[in-house]
Amino acid sequence: MAMLTNLDLMRRVPLFARLTVAQAEALSSAVVKRRYKRGEVLVAQGQKSDALFLLLTGRARVMASDSRGREVILATLGQGDYLGEMSLIDNEPHSATVRAEVQTDVLVLGRAEFTRCLLENASMGVVLMRGLVKRLRQADRKIESLALLDVYGRVAHALIEQAHTNAQGQQIIENKISRQDLAKTIGASREMVSRVMKDLENRGFIETLPTGATLLCTPLQTLG
Repeated sequence: MAMLTNLDLMRRVPLFARLTVAQAEALSSAVVKRRYKRGEVLVAQGQKSDALFLLLTGRARVMASDSRGREVILATLGQGDYLGEMSLIDNEPHSATVRAEVQTDVLVLGRAEFTRCLLENASMGVVLMRGLVKRLRQADRKIESLALLDVYGRVAHALIEQAHTNAQGQQIIENKISRQDLAKTIGASREMVSRVMKDLENRGFIETLPTGATLLCTPLQTLG
């Protein structure tokens, strides 16, 4: 199999979809492909990297922590997602740490090339703004969940956010759910989350399949 060029890889990233052929070719020489092992940090909270990171494969977790080392999981990023754009725009340190959950390949674009690309291609700026608005809306929903819902509601909301619709029209979470990760996502203890998950399963709101996947049943929507 022929090795993919940077230009081939860029064409797989939605953020670059509206670049002209000439713009994409010029930019392809400026991006660098990097591979991060499971557990490696892409960007660190409180530091600057002066680069835009675009995920080609793998999965990365966005986390914030306080001075006491307590962590909260803000989001999970996958193929086609990008990070580091806020720090590039306002020249401030990263507000969160992003760590690879599995082996993850990324394209890295430096500040100068990022700025030039935005100036030369207004449509890319529109896509970037839509991405920022999407993240703000997600943050609003998370704040609303933490402020207004009890633990049952927060767990339900988090499960619904992680689920996708399969070929049979069912809401399902394919990967095994980590109680610890879920606790960090909703701001509760691991023990409380374990009790809530067990109760939801006993009451028929969720079903754990033999594969380890979690099937969400329709009544769960009433909690989240």
